[in-house]
Amino acid sequence: MAPGVFQQLTVYNGRDGHQLEDTSDAIDNVNVLKAALKNKNISFDDASEFDAEKDKTQFRQYLDASDRVKNFYREQHEKQTVAYNLRARINFKTKKRARMSIWEAMEKLNTLIDESDPDTNLTQIEHLLQTAEAIRRDGKPRWMQVTGLIHDLGKLLFFFDAEGQWDVVGDTFPVGCAFDKRIILPETFVNNPDYNHPVYSTEFGIYHEGCGLDNVMLSWGHDEYLYHVVKHQSRIPDEGLAMIRFHSFYPWHKEGAYHKFMNDHDRRMLKAVQAFNPYDLYSKSDETPTMEELKPYYLELIDEFFPERVIDW
Repeated sequence: MAPGVFQQLTVYNGRDGHQLEDTSDAIDNVNVLKAALKNKNISFDDASEFDAEKDKTQFRQYLDASDRVKNFYREQHEKQTVAYNLRARINFKTKKRARMSIWEAMEKLNTLIDESDPDTNLTQIEHLLQTAEAIRRDGKPRWMQVTGLIHDLGKLLFFFDAEGQWDVVGDTFPVGCAFDKRIILPETFVNNPDYNHPVYSTEFGIYHEGCGLDNVMLSWGHDEYLYHVVKHQSRIPDEGLAMIRFHSFYPWHKEGAYHKFMNDHDRRMLKAVQAFNPYDLYSKSDETPTMEELKPYYLELIDEFFPERVIDW
């Protein structure tokens, strides 16, 4: 700690406004130095601190959710089939939907209200900033901050190729094998054409034990879409890409389902996704951020990890 800082911390016992201001500034300097020293040693997977006082039982209460949320999941669970997912992936590879910067994408997304989310009615950009700010307050690495900022930008799919919200938002799960009972509202899969399929309804389906999640087809939506958009157009490390790809895969990272398909790489990435989850989920009750105040910081952060500036969507 710089000795000059401590020398300024004299006891204030008068009414000199300049002395009071100098003392206040010195305290601020100490706090900045302490925070910088603390943040140097923080890892991405250190326990989150911003949510320590929150009542986490109030989140993801789907049984008490509105009919809008329940109807969404019924439609999603009936329509996410192997056949649909194959078509969606072929469609993704055959065209570019737009060219725009990350911030332009955030502004475009801001008109969407996620019908699958029982925890917030905030705009999409407000949730992205809440997530990124919570990560930033805990001193997590800059690559994790930018991951928080963009993690839901795959919802732009709604404006391009979506047939509804059911193939854009909501929890994700594998198709091509039996639907696990730990998926939210599992009874709503009964009308999915794959539910009684002779292969797709079996425990391993078209996969095998330890095949790795890169070889498992997750239900198509904003996670998969954004992962494929940014993995070759950013400097985000593997851990951040896993946070993007799997953050809605709650049956896996929260309930312990589908671990039979994991390989060693997946086990490492699971730690990253679990470290990210509190910031995505519990930041939704934070104060609403002010976009214009935060914009300069995040524009600089975006440029660091997206050097080409304009992204193919």
